[in-house]
Amino acid sequence: MSPQGTEIFFVDDDPAICRVAQRALESEGMRVSVFSSGQDCLAMLSHRVCDLLITDIRIENMDGITLLHEVKQRFPWLPAIVITAFGSIPLAIAATKAGAAEFIEKPLDRQELLSAIHRVMETAARCNPHPNGSLSQAELQVLHLILNARTTKETANALCRSTRTIEVHRRNIMRKLDARNVAELVQRATALGFGIDHDGQPNANDED
Repeated sequence: MSPQGTEIFFVDDDPAICRVAQRALESEGMRVSVFSSGQDCLAMLSHRVCDLLITDIRIENMDGITLLHEVKQRFPWLPAIVITAFGSIPLAIAATKAGAAEFIEKPLDRQELLSAIHRVMETAARCNPHPNGSLSQAELQVLHLILNARTTKETANALCRSTRTIEVHRRNIMRKLDARNVAELVQRATALGFGIDHDGQPNANDED
């Protein structure tokens, strides 16, 4: 998967680092949204498509490891890269266990960061286990909302899309997951690890 056009959420409470990273990645054709806190990032993930999360460990109010845990519970498909100025083996292990695909030490090296993004996106593309084609990130977000009892209208409002667009995504999801109805969609998606609530039970009712 080419990183061109990739939607990246970059979380760091140092504005200078955010500016440098944003310029570097946007010069390669990626789209970058920057956040100074984990809470702001989480809030936006519910409304905007994101292909890759890049977060510092030490950020305002919520550390990067906690952010990763929250992201993996809510958006388990989303790949993540952790950056830090305080690299250590225990910290790298903790980040990996929390779901980080790559661990990069500051100061950020442009080529190292770009190479890591290439690797992560290639791996994400190869690991998408859907029988009739990979789900796009937009389709994955629609699926997540469907499995969490959102109607088509509610999903459209949450993602700032039209209901017609959501219906198109829904049809594509059903085809790609080889599901003939919502019950089969729930079964298939649950088997793939989507739609799981904090108590470990699937939450998957959807009514239009």
